[in-house]
Amino acid sequence: MSLKGHFHRFLSANPQRLNFCAHSHHPWPDLSFAAQQQAWDDAATLAEQKWAHVFDELIPAAQHHLARLLNLPDPASLCFAGNTHEFLMRLLSGIDGQPYRVLTTDSEFLSFARQLARLEEAGHCVVERVPLEPFDSFPQRFSAAARIGGHHLVYFSQVFYHCGYWLEDLATLVQAVPSPRSLIVIDGYHGFMAVPTDLARIADRAFYLAGGQKYAMAGEGCAFMHCPPQQLPRPLNTGWLADEQPLQPDRNALVGYAGDGRRFRGASFDPTGLYRFNAVMEWVHRDHITPSRLHAQVLDLQREFLEGLEQLRHPLLGRNTLLPRQGLPRGNFLAFRHPEIAGLQQKLVAAQVLTDLRDGCLRIGFGLYHDRSDVLELLRRLRACG
Repeated sequence: MSLKGHFHRFLSANPQRLNFCAHSHHPWPDLSFAAQQQAWDDAATLAEQKWAHVFDELIPAAQHHLARLLNLPDPASLCFAGNTHEFLMRLLSGIDGQPYRVLTTDSEFLSFARQLARLEEAGHCVVERVPLEPFDSFPQRFSAAARIGGHHLVYFSQVFYHCGYWLEDLATLVQAVPSPRSLIVIDGYHGFMAVPTDLARIADRAFYLAGGQKYAMAGEGCAFMHCPPQQLPRPLNTGWLADEQPLQPDRNALVGYAGDGRRFRGASFDPTGLYRFNAVMEWVHRDHITPSRLHAQVLDLQREFLEGLEQLRHPLLGRNTLLPRQGLPRGNFLAFRHPEIAGLQQKLVAAQVLTDLRDGCLRIGFGLYHDRSDVLELLRRLRACG
């Protein structure tokens, strides 16, 4: 499955560049360009009335795309924002009592890890971080920690951002949390549209955060959250869009909230990302480009690349530096850890190969805009880098 032709604008912008950062900044398909223009045209044509189009058409369409891809029972459980950090702050604002107890891992993305560290520093929370490694035993170790109970927040990734390790069985970890009052949040940013995801069994229990920037191919500004019914009905951090009813003149009346995912809405936002997101989702649905199909293609490319590395006998990239080891589930990028890996990444930049570094790991991401010729060219440039 070679779909390079759908990404002509991005790929032709710098024909010599090899973009293996699909996990960080995925190229946008050409049809998203027209969607971007449509957002501008609608703003000019509709003016203030564009918001009726956004709330009555764009958002419901995006909700239905997501509900289909994630196997959610109710599209109305989905809410949109400019980024997932906005959602994180609303979730944290709804936790009663301080210091509150948090169970998480030592390998969460900076958006969460930094905020949590600052709250911990200020005495607002007490944090238990379960080490991700060794990978083989992580699900059992995290589940055991969760079963102890007493946590106000349980937060973990579906696919871990620095190494690509994939937690295939989300339901077992969710079911290990004994108290229905504990908030469970899954960071799905490196899982959504990268690996098959079925939230049906945990839709009434766990929040799920992701967005359009990575494998959804829609760019920034279109983060979303699945909000389980009855979980955190009145977050303290709230915006005027969280309830369509005006504030009551009686100051003693409770501030109202919508009963579905709208309760986590903030304030006015840039809807352009929704235009791009819907255009991309309509395309992948029409052409039957499912996360399973996409992941299968990526695994084929990863296997070819790893086999090429064996023949190349690269000193830094190989099965002995690969995280996690082969045989364990991983998402749509490969991660290699070595003390000298940063130097190699700089050589690749000079060779016009885009990769990136996270926590001492070189990440090489594959996507449906790659084919075998790209893998062979990557191996050739690695050989030239020495």
